[in-house]
Amino acid sequence: MKSAGAHMSLLAGLLVLLSRLSLGVACNKALCASDVSKCLIQELCQCRPSDGNCSCCKECMLCLGTLWEECCDCVGMCNPKNYSDTPATSKSTVEELYRPIPSLFRALTEGEAPINMMVVSFPVAEELSYHENLVSFLETMEDQHQNYSVPGNSIHASYDNAQDSNMCTVVYFDDCVSIRQCKQYCESMGGSKYRWFHNACCECIGPECVDYGSKTVRCMNCLF
Repeated sequence: MKSAGAHMSLLAGLLVLLSRLSLGVACNKALCASDVSKCLIQELCQCRPSDGNCSCCKECMLCLGTLWEECCDCVGMCNPKNYSDTPATSKSTVEELYRPIPSLFRALTEGEAPINMMVVSFPVAEELSYHENLVSFLETMEDQHQNYSVPGNSIHASYDNAQDSNMCTVVYFDDCVSIRQCKQYCESMGGSKYRWFHNACCECIGPECVDYGSKTVRCMNCLF
């Protein structure tokens, strides 16, 4: 009876904490709910830095791990993020994967797309056009003797060497996933890189892509 009562008390406390989480307008619940719940159950994020009490800050940060930057506002550890000016779909995190398997990625993306995925191909020149425009802008500013630094010739070289016939192939997962899931899924497909949009849409990037794929969100069930 005692253990059952303690269990019920723990569940009641968790429900209260989760209700607070759901009220956080800026909190990315699709990404953070699972990990935040785990840390709340372990009572590792109970202090409030805003009140001058940071006795649990380090333990909370270790518990959230790589999700700290995205989820610290969900547990009241940092100031709420303001997404009103810049929507989550316009922000993304990119990373190169350590051991891509190009042959695996090509095999999985040829023909009919697997269930719960969308395969998109577009010219490499289109992928690089953003960087080309950025370099031209920075060069213009430098010509006007402003305090701007221009990237090296690597971007120009990549653009010049890319043939118009080369296609960049990327894969979008239909549903929202965490950044860790995105990386794992793209590694399991043999992808070279991944792009995780801050609305929790995941894009795996193929070996023919020179940059980081498309900057457009196309996850069918995770568009906002």
